[in-house]
Amino acid sequence: MDDLIRQWSERIRLAAARGQALCLRGGGTKHFYGRPEQGEPLDTRDCRGIINYEPSELVVTVRAGTPLRELEAELAAQGQMLAFEPPHFGSGATVGGCVAAGLAGPRRAAVGGVRDFILGVRMVDGRGEVLRFGGEVMKNVAGYDVSRVLAGSLGTLGLIVDVSLKVLPKPVAEASLRFEMGEAAALHQLNVWGGQPLPISASAWCGGILDVRLSGAAAAVDAAIARLGGERIADELAAARWSGLREHSDAFFAPGHSPSPLWRLSLPSDALAVELDGAQLVEWGGAQRWLRSHLAPERLRAQVAALGGHATLFRDGARDGAVFHPLTPSMLALQRNLKNAFDPAGIFNPGRLYEGI
Repeated sequence: MDDLIRQWSERIRLAAARGQALCLRGGGTKHFYGRPEQGEPLDTRDCRGIINYEPSELVVTVRAGTPLRELEAELAAQGQMLAFEPPHFGSGATVGGCVAAGLAGPRRAAVGGVRDFILGVRMVDGRGEVLRFGGEVMKNVAGYDVSRVLAGSLGTLGLIVDVSLKVLPKPVAEASLRFEMGEAAALHQLNVWGGQPLPISASAWCGGILDVRLSGAAAAVDAAIARLGGERIADELAAARWSGLREHSDAFFAPGHSPSPLWRLSLPSDALAVELDGAQLVEWGGAQRWLRSHLAPERLRAQVAALGGHATLFRDGARDGAVFHPLTPSMLALQRNLKNAFDPAGIFNPGRLYEGI
């Protein structure tokens, strides 16, 4: 594997000297996310395999090109999981792509996102230098945690070689409940429940139906069922429901013959219902809301910003403009400084996040 990393380093140094863009890719299952890809492909999938896994320590170190399904299968064999439930969006999803995209599934509001589980990374920067940040223990950083900056960077900062992740035991018991209620009532109820000691691990509202997943000790789950009421969803149907939300195979996400753009709205969980044209699905206790709408981006983003949130064009629609919510001047300067520090020649996935970055 060291020979492969040396080859990558040399290729990156040569590309930087020539000003040649490189498109860092794993399985390409999230190619639709962000602005269009540019540059000559640099495939990471030959860099694969679990380097170190000690179940008793709840830590795994794995190479970036490792298929995500292989890692999750290994963890499941030990009764453990990636608690943030990363979406695959295809069988070729890799661990490096999971980190670079920074996307999390239904359990995100209960346990945290991708960056919360990164303990350390090894990467190659835009100078061809191999850098290591963090480590393989829970407390390993004094000061700025550079390794977590890579989560959601879409390959614009460097080539991930391997990553150390915190893992968690799978819940002993799980159950899902269904309630009939409108969006405003659902948002209110989720915020009420969020302030109580309930083992809620996921929630989703759409079309007058609120689904809630409970996870934890059997006694805690049983007590919550008795307290909340609602209709118990059969385990197989519940598993399909949460998997459909994680992988966007749920009917809500089906593009149809003439798909309207799919927007991801990030809002304070206690924000009011968003009155926008188009179908909506609410997750994460109200903090994440999906919207299918042809509404003009400027108008949509203005309304979301007024509620304290931001909007991302997630799928479909025009990707050559502002896919992610426009940054303030100070945040844009920070992003550019970060890009210049790691990739001074600007060769890694140029423009994938924002124009010029």
